[in-house]
Amino acid sequence: MHSDANNGRSVAEIMAEMKRELKEFVLTRFEMFKTETREKIKTLKIAAPLAALGALLLGTAYLLFTMALVGLVAVFVRNSPYQWFLAFAIVAVLWTLLGAVAVYFAKREFELKSLASKRTIEILKGDKQWIQAEAKNQI
Repeated sequence: MHSDANNGRSVAEIMAEMKRELKEFVLTRFEMFKTETREKIKTLKIAAPLAALGALLLGTAYLLFTMALVGLVAVFVRNSPYQWFLAFAIVAVLWTLLGAVAVYFAKREFELKSLASKRTIEILKGDKQWIQAEAKNQI
């Protein structure tokens, strides 16, 4: 086998070491990703049932509030044969406008904060830059 004059190791030894380091590198990054994912899942296991209960109660309150609001609007359009239709239409337009504003802000928040594992991605970007720099130094 050919041996390197600098350190006395053969090409096969160097390749075996590179393979071992690459395997260790990938396993480390994978473990980081698994750890971050476990933390997020643990948080979701606690938050999901509470969110479901909250959504159920808020949905019930929303329906009751909407019916009360429709009744109130119907009182103000009392002399019309379309009293209930107009009351429901007015409340529907109000909810549509408020819903559109809420969706706009929610979309904006999701665009600002992603669900990706930021720490792992940043480390992988740094690793990519390091590998590119090492490759340039070897050429």
